[in-house]
Amino acid sequence: MTADTYTNPILNADWSDPDVVRVGDDFYLTASSFGRVPGLPLLHSRDLVNWTLVGHALNRLEPAEEFRVPRHDCGVWAPSLRHHDDRFWIFWGDPDQGIFQVNAPGIRGPWTEPHLVKAGKGLIDPCPLWDEETGEAYLVHAWAKSRSGVKNRLTGHRMHPDATSLLDEGKLIVDADRIPGWFTLEGPKLYRHDGWFWILAPAGGVETGWQGAFRSREFFGPYEEKVVLEQKDTDVNGPHQGGWVRTPSGEDWFVHFQQRGAYGRVVHLQPMRWGTDNWPVLGDDGAPVAVHRRPALPPQPPAAPATDDDFPGGRYGRQWQWTANPEDGWATEHTGDGLRLTCVRSAAAHDLRRLPNVLTQRLPGTPSAVEVELRLDSEEPGARAGLAVLGDAYGWIGLQRGTDGTVHLVHRFAESVAERERDADHARLAPGTRAVLRVEIGAGARCRFFYDTGDGPRPSGPVFAATPWRWVGALLGLFALVPEGTGHAGAATFTRFRIDAPQR
Repeated sequence: MTADTYTNPILNADWSDPDVVRVGDDFYLTASSFGRVPGLPLLHSRDLVNWTLVGHALNRLEPAEEFRVPRHDCGVWAPSLRHHDDRFWIFWGDPDQGIFQVNAPGIRGPWTEPHLVKAGKGLIDPCPLWDEETGEAYLVHAWAKSRSGVKNRLTGHRMHPDATSLLDEGKLIVDADRIPGWFTLEGPKLYRHDGWFWILAPAGGVETGWQGAFRSREFFGPYEEKVVLEQKDTDVNGPHQGGWVRTPSGEDWFVHFQQRGAYGRVVHLQPMRWGTDNWPVLGDDGAPVAVHRRPALPPQPPAAPATDDDFPGGRYGRQWQWTANPEDGWATEHTGDGLRLTCVRSAAAHDLRRLPNVLTQRLPGTPSAVEVELRLDSEEPGARAGLAVLGDAYGWIGLQRGTDGTVHLVHRFAESVAERERDADHARLAPGTRAVLRVEIGAGARCRFFYDTGDGPRPSGPVFAATPWRWVGALLGLFALVPEGTGHAGAATFTRFRIDAPQR
């Protein structure tokens, strides 16, 4: 890579199902957040290559009662981000409830409360379009077979211009069962260009599929289709589902994801042009690029979403999300630095996947070393806190207060089919209540755990291969808990969270 080029992926972590929009000289991106809170991350860039996380559009998931517990693969699926009538709009599908939207005068808010535009099971991947020429508004969405019994089709609606409701019952506008070889059509993004209605939508499954384009002179069809991006002889499997954006000078670019196992859905940037046949051409004549000339935009300093955190005043950065709707008192602000997590009482202390009070961030997509210092401030027998690599299977390392009052260094894991965790190494008596915890993440998301209780870093247990959830990449997590009981059970304090390249 040179100063004039960029290398994919531009966001090397699980920023799933990205969509992008330009407003003036600024570009904005959102992504799926599923069952984590806050939801709907908001990223900003000036050059389409360097991105920073500037906030979230969704403070809580509704119905609040249902999201009091983790629902890792539910919640916010595949949002669309648009700018219309001097407002930002985000539409998304909750596969169990229907299509929602929120809007705001600026990217940092204030965002409205979620409004249900269309109720129903299996309604996913919605995208609106306001036709500036006619004043008409439209909505297209896909279907989740797991909830509705159907998939591989797109439904279109006329929409009230204020986006509060739909004006018809909907019409099947693309039935990919009728297109030879196409399956799992989803993730539509709707545009108006050069007299055509365009739908950019992927098919073929997230790990093996391709990016398609559909066009019609009329919104309700008929549409003709073409494959415009596929793996070909590259190592980018299933280039998939994203958004088209045009720069102020008229360059066209396409942002999409690549499914990478435990790392989740990392984000790529493809050049885009319009061919002589008036179809979009993505990447290198339909193949994903690994390195390419940067967009013709003013140069920007290198930037990426934050990962490190000193937790000033006990506050955590924007990169952190809870595994369910948070409750007051889980994290306590104070006058110093460090994240102070209350040891929350739980009947699910034996399985971190069932805990709502795990504070998480995305697993980095490159070999990395994750390190944090922990102090356990609880006298309660069974109280524990630690650093976890969380997915369908998980592993964690940390401190636990024994029944005899001593503190032990513990390292545990749970297989994907296991209902309880078990030891990954023998518990060790800790000389105090502090430890430096470290996870080195190598190729293939293979994780090696380390600890330092005052006499230097030592390895713990065998290598653990991180696993994703069904739709979500693996997560890094910090937690503090205590088994069921009554009364306040103390807290744990985490300081100096860092993600660096591992030392060799």
